[in-house]
Amino acid sequence: MYNFILLLHLLGATLWTGGHLVLALAILPRALRNQEPGVILEFESGYEKIGMPALLVQVLTGLWLAHRLMPDWIQWFAADNTISRLILVKIMLLAVTVIIAAHARLRIIPRLGTGNLNLLAGHIIAVTILSVLFVVTGLGFRSGGFS
Repeated sequence: MYNFILLLHLLGATLWTGGHLVLALAILPRALRNQEPGVILEFESGYEKIGMPALLVQVLTGLWLAHRLMPDWIQWFAADNTISRLILVKIMLLAVTVIIAAHARLRIIPRLGTGNLNLLAGHIIAVTILSVLFVVTGLGFRSGGFS
């Protein structure tokens, strides 16, 4: 069961992080260069169908994996050992990701135009960096953390 859950978690991370890297490194520069917000909206409409389920899979499997490593969820917030610190970092990354993504989805994207394209670009770059940090933090579970 563990291997299956870990595989789902890694596939979710691949889709989420990979999609944001494509968005930030390929789609966003073209949209900014040509001042074409429609390019981002087009990508977003397709990616959202796999990106959001991938994030949900990551959250659910991540909670399962964290519980398997540390069954007492109160200890997740203790930050008194490597595992609890890594879990706490993942939770903080998720919270910041949700706040930034929700702001973009609810406040920027519905009114997206050339006037707020740079604001959305900042959100895209931030979520992309956060997604890579999720992966780096996840590596810490295998490598024993980071000093």
